[in-house]
Amino acid sequence: MRDPRLEKLAQVLVGHSVGVKKGDVVQIRGGSVTEPLILAVLTEVVKAGGHPLIRMTPEEATDILCRHGSDEQLAYVSPLAKREFSTVDVSISIWGEANTKSMSNVPPAKQKLLSKAKKPILKIFLDRSAKKDDTRLRWVGTQFPCQASAQDAEMSLAEYEDFVFNGGLLNLPNPVAAWKRLHIAQQHLVELLDKATEVRFIAPGTDLRVGVKGRKWINCSGQQNFPDGEVFTGPLEDATEGTVRYTFPAVYGGREVRDVVLTFKGGKVVDARASRNEDFLFEMIDQDRGGRTLGEIAIGTNFGIRQFTRNTLFDEKIGGTFHAALGAAYPETGGKNNSGLHWDMVCDLRRGGRIEVDGKVLLKNGKFLNPRFPQRMKKR
Repeated sequence: MRDPRLEKLAQVLVGHSVGVKKGDVVQIRGGSVTEPLILAVLTEVVKAGGHPLIRMTPEEATDILCRHGSDEQLAYVSPLAKREFSTVDVSISIWGEANTKSMSNVPPAKQKLLSKAKKPILKIFLDRSAKKDDTRLRWVGTQFPCQASAQDAEMSLAEYEDFVFNGGLLNLPNPVAAWKRLHIAQQHLVELLDKATEVRFIAPGTDLRVGVKGRKWINCSGQQNFPDGEVFTGPLEDATEGTVRYTFPAVYGGREVRDVVLTFKGGKVVDARASRNEDFLFEMIDQDRGGRTLGEIAIGTNFGIRQFTRNTLFDEKIGGTFHAALGAAYPETGGKNNSGLHWDMVCDLRRGGRIEVDGKVLLKNGKFLNPRFPQRMKKR
């Protein structure tokens, strides 16, 4: 029997996150393990009058391509995929795998080719999502609570289901109202940051200065990633200085890179280290000219998510953390960095860390000093 919370999640995604309207062409993407949520989303899209386009891919498809494909096949950019992302009105991605480690033994050079091949499609996606007119691509991505992700989070499946649904505030009578309340609190934070010249992040092993003058901060409250809870911008491409030591392992393409330390000068990574999968780290950041430059800097504001789960969708939202993404910037921020990579890495500030905005402390030990800013997820 399907978990009734899936229907509630589908209703929030289709109604609140992307606002499907009659006549919308709606792309619904996910692996075969996510079928229960795909069907729940499909039901809501049809009820809303949309035209669903299902893209349910067997999980092994990418493994087969990586293990048996030539360099030419790995680097191939499908004109059909480019056309699809140029045409659909809405894209809903549902993430979930039967085996999150299936790509662990694929040579990093092959994964680099796959990532580079996504660059033209990623550019279409980002450019369309930044538009302000009727051609804007509305999108959202969410996690299906599956066994493999529960194992990564070191939880039982039942515990992980509760974690996923509660992280989206689906345990509340009116989750949409709760996300709207968070939006208001985050907007106060955005208005402050929009005036900033520099944001400094300090934690054990970390002292990072990021130039943000003239860049637009974005209020994320359930319209794109779900669950949500962050504010972000695209930093100035030549104005990141210092060192960051990421607290949590950096997960990308099914690989876990541990103890990542990056040093920036003039906006570029000039030194990179990791205790595990360091060769993969270098393959990814050296895939193109934009791979060593930050495309995003963000502050996590979801105080309902408290623990690391090896899933960036949740980990980057933890209240009292910050994350920075190497690679592609979101054009709506004013960011200009272009890359096939967008790799979020998370640093915890809850034990001895702080954020300074133009020299003034904004957050200390994981808590905002201004009571108007997000402090907790209200349970009502």
